[in-house]
Order: sequence, then structure tokens, then C-alpha cells
Amino acid sequence: MAGPYRLGVPPAPRTVAVAGATGHIGSLTAAALRAGGHDVVEISRARGVDLRSGAGLEGVLAGVEAVIDATNAATRDRDATVEFFSTTTANLLEAERRAGVGHHVVLSIVGPAEPARNPHYAGKLAQEAAVVGGPVPWTIVRSTQFHDFAATVVGWSESDGVAAVPPLLVQPIAPTDVAAVLAEVGLGAPQHRRLDVAGPETQDLVDMARRTLAARDRQVRLVPTWDGPFDVTMAGNVLLPGPGARIMPTTFDEWLSHEAAGG
Repeated sequence: MAGPYRLGVPPAPRTVAVAGATGHIGSLTAAALRAGGHDVVEISRARGVDLRSGAGLEGVLAGVEAVIDATNAATRDRDATVEFFSTTTANLLEAERRAGVGHHVVLSIVGPAEPARNPHYAGKLAQEAAVVGGPVPWTIVRSTQFHDFAATVVGWSESDGVAAVPPLLVQPIAPTDVAAVLAEVGLGAPQHRRLDVAGPETQDLVDMARRTLAARDRQVRLVPTWDGPFDVTMAGNVLLPGPGARIMPTTFDEWLSHEAAGG
């Protein structure tokens, strides 16, 4: 798989906090910032900060110029997901306001619109609303699904060698590319807008699942269906990036090659 996309960043070292810094995207974002010579403040429960309760937030943002929120909800319940993103975002924004942080960047997802049936989309809409209405200048980075999304969907429904997969049209992106954009945006000025970021090619999710399973040498019978967490309201171009999206370079085929090599 191709390495991180090299983006232009301000030469002067800056101090940026990453919420969810021990998660997948958070850790990649922190690494991208450090590679550019910037100081990173890690915010996570593993580092003694609980965004849900606000415990450990006091003082942790002193001297921080920007915060990149890459947190994720560990639940698939709609109400619990909305509550998680609403609460953690409100606590984080209030701490930023008190500390004088000048830029809040949040990782969201391409496609959510009210009313959102899918729990993750509903949560992200609540999070975006809190950011837009909050006290800190902001930029929202809406990413398309990651390259391993098809495998994730298979895992949700797989039983006795059969899995239901919705025939979604997506434009998947590499996590390293998402992290590179988050780092670049966090080092820049607030844009007060939603920025879509996507991979270079559109894909059918069922075909992605077949190819991923083949690369992993797994035999699973796939049943294309809208009977699941993604209904027909997600059909067509709903999950594709909008006009002016940032298109990143790593292809699904490159990711598959990495998977086949056992990476």
C-alpha cells in the first residue's frame, strides 16, 4: 500500500491536541503531526482524560493551538451514539474555550442527512451540530468510508458462512490519507465549512467485500440486500463526495495488495 501522502504544512512547530489519539485514525494523525516537527498532546482515556465525564480535561489544553477530534463511539445503538458524540464534543469544546484554543477540527463522514437511521451517521450529525454551534472556530473534515469498510460490514452480519452486504456505491479512502488531511487542516486556519475527502475511485461495496475476502483467503457467501443498517435511502450517490472534495491517492487495489501480502 502506498505510504502517507506528503502535504504542505506550516514550517513553524505548533502544538496540536488529538482527541482519540490512541485510536486508529487518531494515532495516525498524531504520527503525521510529529513527522512534521509539531508537538502533540494526546487526549484519550489511556492518557487519563475521559471526554464523556470531562475528567482530566482541566489544564490539559494549556498552550494548545488546535484540537483534532478523531474520537469514535464504541456502540451501535442510535441513542447511545448520539449521546456519546453530543456529550464528548460539548465537554471538549468548553475546555477549548477556557484554554483559548483557536481551531477545532473534527473527523466526520460523507453522506449523513436528517433523519439518519444509521447510528453512526446520527451520532456524527449531532457532533457536527455541536461544533457548528459551539464557541470555537471550526473545520469539519467529512471522510468517505475506509478501505476495510466492506470487511467491517461482512463482520456485522456473518453467520454460518453467509453475510448480508448492502450494494452501496462508495469511494473508499486509506486511513493514512485521512490522517494526512486532518493534520494539514489542523495546522491551518479555521475554514468554517465542511470539507469532503475521498479516495480516487468509486467502488461497489459487494464487489469490495468479495475482493477483500479473496485477498484474505476466506470463503463467505455474500447476499446483497438493503435489509440491515443501511436502507435504500443510502443508495445512489449518497455516500460519494460532493463537488470540490479533496481526492487522495491511495487506491483500493493498493490496499488489497497490502492485505494479500499479509500487511
